Amino acid sequence: MSIASGLHGRHLTRRLVQLYAGLTLYGVSSALLVRSGLGLEPWGVLHQGLAEKTGLTIGVVSIIVGAVVLLLWVPIRQRPGLGTVSNVFVIGLAMDGTLALVPDVDGLVEQVPVLLLGIVLNGVATGLYIAARFGPGPRDGLMTGLHRLTGRSIRLVRTAIEVVVVATGFLLGGSVGVGTVLYALAIGPLAQFFLRRFAVPDPAPVPSEVATGTPEGAILRP
Repeated sequence: MSIASGLHGRHLTRRLVQLYAGLTLYGVSSALLVRSGLGLEPWGVLHQGLAEKTGLTIGVVSIIVGAVVLLLWVPIRQRPGLGTVSNVFVIGLAMDGTLALVPDVDGLVEQVPVLLLGIVLNGVATGLYIAARFGPGPRDGLMTGLHRLTGRSIRLVRTAIEVVVVATGFLLGGSVGVGTVLYALAIGPLAQFFLRRFAVPDPAPVPSEVATGTPEGAILRP
């Protein structure tokens, strides 16, 4: 898949709207998880930890990490699509924009609803942008590339990557909590549910490795 691939055929306008709405909503949902203070998604833990150490905003860190992960596609021979490159920038910008507008919340009465809203919106966002079929996010592509290169299962590769990411982020000061666990349990079913709802009719089916991945971050992570 090249960056220009997919920019033709039926439903192009709908697919582009889904792509950018999904990526924007993903950034919004990640920001809500930050504001909840109850734990972030796996890559969010790493981004927050790096932001704490560098003084950069978490959105800028997300963009930098996404770009670095995208460079790792070169040796594993993955090819980016429009959605891949857009993922790097749009999510980070949307996240910083949301954090600038949404204040911190205090107390479980406020924190829990914000956490739940963030997780559900993340599932909606994942369904939107994966169903648009413009390529996986950088982190998802790393997963599928390593799956192809090593012959290991998607589940094993995903788990290994996320364990390393969460552990590193936690050691750097990222937030791990009940929200991290709840996200891990809920995001797969939510993303699959919304992926079906937002599927765009097309003779070419959504690749199975993308549909089962998440972000990066999607079913794994934009």
